Amino acid sequence: MTQPTPPNRPTQSTATPGGFSTMRKTAVDALMAVRSHDVEPYIGLRYVSRLFRLIAVVLVLLLVAEVTTGLISQGQAAIPRLLAEVSRLVVLAGLLWGSGDLAILLIDIGHDVRATRILLGRQAATELSEQHQARREMDRDGR
Repeated sequence: MTQPTPPNRPTQSTATPGGFSTMRKTAVDALMAVRSHDVEPYIGLRYVSRLFRLIAVVLVLLLVAEVTTGLISQGQAAIPRLLAEVSRLVVLAGLLWGSGDLAILLIDIGHDVRATRILLGRQAATELSEQHQARREMDRDGR
């Protein structure tokens, strides 16, 4: 993915032997460009999140089926055993759903780290270009 040249960054035009003009980006523009692997999505973590949430929903559906079956087959005598099963399955489903949310949080953290890396690279490139510009001006002025 190539980024267009920002309006405040001039490009250098060079003429080829055939008379064609080509536009060449400056070194700072090359450092400011976003690499394609910097914007790749975290597909695997998103699938893990969906899987955990799907398993949590399946556990809740199984819980409803188990309670219904227990009450139909044994009546009120099954309530103590069903309460233990309900609490265990609800906790497990909650942990799975929370794990899915943590996977989404990891995706957000990864995006933040990528953005920070890109912005720090751009900031460093800008600082270096300003230092080189200042040195050239000092050399040109003879100081």
